[in-house]
Amino acid sequence: MKQPVLHIADYCIIAIFLMASLYLGFRFSNKQKSTKTFFAANGNIPSWAIGMSILATLISSITFLAYPGEGYSSNWILLVQGLMVPIVLLCTIWFIVPLYRNVIGLSTYEYFEKRFGSFARYYSSIGFVLTHFSKMGTVFFLLALALSNMSGANTYLIISIIGFVIIALALMGGIEAVIWLDVIQGFMLFGCGIACLAIILFSTNGGPVEVWHIAQANGRTGFGPYTIDFTKLSFIVMAINGLFYGIQKYGTDQTIVQRYLLAKSDKSAIKASLMGIFLIVPIWTLFMFIGTALFVYYKQNPLPVGIRPDAIFPYFIVSKLPVGVVGLIISSLVSAAICSLGADLNCIAAVGVEDYYKKFRPNLTDQHYLKVGKWLVVAAGIGALLIAALYLSAGDEGVLGIVFTLYAIFSGGIVGIFLLGLFSSRANKQGVNIGIAVCVLFTAYAFLTSTKIGIGSNKKILLDLGQFNFKHHKLMLGVYSHLIVIGVGYFASLCYPKIEVADKLLFSGWRKLKNANR
Repeated sequence: MKQPVLHIADYCIIAIFLMASLYLGFRFSNKQKSTKTFFAANGNIPSWAIGMSILATLISSITFLAYPGEGYSSNWILLVQGLMVPIVLLCTIWFIVPLYRNVIGLSTYEYFEKRFGSFARYYSSIGFVLTHFSKMGTVFFLLALALSNMSGANTYLIISIIGFVIIALALMGGIEAVIWLDVIQGFMLFGCGIACLAIILFSTNGGPVEVWHIAQANGRTGFGPYTIDFTKLSFIVMAINGLFYGIQKYGTDQTIVQRYLLAKSDKSAIKASLMGIFLIVPIWTLFMFIGTALFVYYKQNPLPVGIRPDAIFPYFIVSKLPVGVVGLIISSLVSAAICSLGADLNCIAAVGVEDYYKKFRPNLTDQHYLKVGKWLVVAAGIGALLIAALYLSAGDEGVLGIVFTLYAIFSGGIVGIFLLGLFSSRANKQGVNIGIAVCVLFTAYAFLTSTKIGIGSNKKILLDLGQFNFKHHKLMLGVYSHLIVIGVGYFASLCYPKIEVADKLLFSGWRKLKNANR
């Protein structure tokens, strides 16, 4: 396959976008004089901008590349998880937002400590850091591969340039610069996605109607299989996983909870959250359907040999779209990565300062903590770049596999801790700690007895226990870990004396306050 080469106009558009991102960082740099400004923008961001920021936080190059790749090679089953999130959000956001805005200073995991002690806080915050380092490495990796395939440029050079822009933006402009870039990126993403889908649909013989008929005939529509089988990827597995994913993302993830603190009021934060999730579902659907349309298009116009599913959308962009439009779409792809990674860097630094540095060095000046936070942004950014570089060198089963393994073992059950803390006044520190310990042991067992290593026919299970191996789909591993913490944590708590829990830490306390206000 001939290596695509971008036109000079496309390079100019991409360069202008990168410089504009850096300018945005400079634009807000003079405001970053306190930790409250750097991490929370003094709580003065309008709700519509926070909503767009939540949208951008949940979108990255994974959405731009993996969703079309999945729509091309399969049906829409991976959308089920996202479709479950609005259901969870509509039932919980009304009390989750005021809970955090009234209970914590900056870190989500401060709530976990107030409810169950320091161990619960450290366990949850470490889980957050591990999973987001994994995510950042994946985003950098996918972005570098896509841009390399689209332009022919060196992947390490791409990682270095994009990484520098992201670190500079997060370092100079703080969370406020990230928010306003999120707003721009949200509009770019909608526009580019709709334009690409329209071009694909009307470039296909027979138009949208024929696309639908061919996709349906080839099993590229629907959310099946619909069997009740937990050993395979099925609708029920994705639906259950989606319920817990929604709680974990909107109830325990620092990148989202930190957005609640940016708003001027509880009502504004709730409005922003609803806006963000009801925008993200159409975006996920749009890019999944782009993959479906590409399947039909390339069924009529055969692809060159050797193109991976997650590289098909970039190939179409470079080979079929006009000069200038390609530059805008690549800028949108880069923007998605910058927004998502910039938010991750800021939030990881916030957790580092609040959950760890202040614990070991309390009672220092805010300026000192601000300086530490900025150094943590730089360190986290460099760490993510190194993970991506190692992943490029090691391949699909490289260093990121280790990072995902650590997260699978040590971050399971966070939703279980949160739900126990919120809904059970009887749950206590000792019981939850026992639940976490059992959860870690179970997660380690399930991962080791279901994961194969090796090449081809030589692949072997890490720990083969025969009929006692974990047989269910790995997405269910996370579900079971939360249920174990809830079950074991609650019943173990019954073995210890009941303690008084402040009303503001419980769902029942929120209900009392709401009824009193009425």
